[in-house]
Amino acid sequence: MARKYIDCRDHPSEVKCTVALSADSEEELMQAVIEHAKTVHKYQITPEFKDMIRKGMKAGSPPA
Repeated sequence: MARKYIDCRDHPSEVKCTVALSADSEEELMQAVIEHAKTVHKYQITPEFKDMIRKGMKAGSPPA
């Protein structure tokens, strides 16, 4: 299974977050992103948000 990641730098916000999260499965990455989005960005987690996250997952590891 290919590693996947989400990088906050790809989604600019008022927080100016530079965190990148990665995992070996989409489900594990989704759980980490949801926790991060709720606690740091104060986002409401909706089905649309989850869909946006799934579409934004990239293969590999985040760039340095």
